[in-house]
Amino acid sequence: MAYFYRFAILFLCCCSITVVPTGARKLTALVEQQPLILKYHHGALLKGNITVNLIWYGQFTPIQRSIIVDFIQSLSAPRAPLPSVSTWWKTTDKYKVGSSQLVVGKQILHEAYTLGKSLKTRHLVALTNKVNGLKSINVVLTAKDVAVDGFCMSRCGTHGSTRVIQGKRVIRSAYVWVGNSETQCPGQCAWPFHQPIYGPQTPPLVSPNGDVGVDGMIINLATVLAGTVTNPFNNGYFQGPATAPLEAVSACTGIFGSGAYPGDPGRVLVEKTTGASYNANGVNGRKYLLPAMWDPQTSACKTLV
Repeated sequence: MAYFYRFAILFLCCCSITVVPTGARKLTALVEQQPLILKYHHGALLKGNITVNLIWYGQFTPIQRSIIVDFIQSLSAPRAPLPSVSTWWKTTDKYKVGSSQLVVGKQILHEAYTLGKSLKTRHLVALTNKVNGLKSINVVLTAKDVAVDGFCMSRCGTHGSTRVIQGKRVIRSAYVWVGNSETQCPGQCAWPFHQPIYGPQTPPLVSPNGDVGVDGMIINLATVLAGTVTNPFNNGYFQGPATAPLEAVSACTGIFGSGAYPGDPGRVLVEKTTGASYNANGVNGRKYLLPAMWDPQTSACKTLV
């Protein structure tokens, strides 16, 4: 079972009377917002030390890979200037008891496009199944020239699970896929660093690492990683149908700072020298823009700034 995630541009930009999640601006005083509730369905969550294996499919530069690796390392970094990536991630600790400590494991490069440049979900699963291990998440990252079934049409990233045989046991293994949308659909999967396809054409934000495609991947990777640890096997925390759930971050789509409303990401921090927008500090001096996450204690979408 795979769970799709996409920036809902139509939701963000085209509906002037939409009731948006708690934490976004009220569009009319006549509409009373209801608390946002993600129900717990009594399944397992991913807690403890979790290894994140990275499978790079296609051509990524060393700088692009370092931006993503630094982000994952930042999730569990003990020290970083506030507001920090690790502070953002600690909200997942509130989903039942215990923390999810992510560490980078193996990195596998598939630079020769061994499965071609047009992939289906079965290809993604095949790539993830090449790396086995308990307490791990296998992450497939596809380059900007790789088409994936449903990419840009219905999803920017995916998380799901497969059954893997280890010895005499059959275990469930979590996987994630995120694609680089730079040349295919940045208006859908790299907003707010690119103008949206629909709605008001407001100027895009400057990406914090100077790479619209990869900084967009960070937003989508953050979304599906949070969904993976809080709803890994389709019976954790979510709202709506299990086949199309709203999860920890996808329930808060389009919210990056306080005062956000459809089409506007909200108030974020701006780096003085570059003009780049961000809301989280990471390791090695990195800065990232991270989406809001639903807080189980307040039943609201929580932002860092």
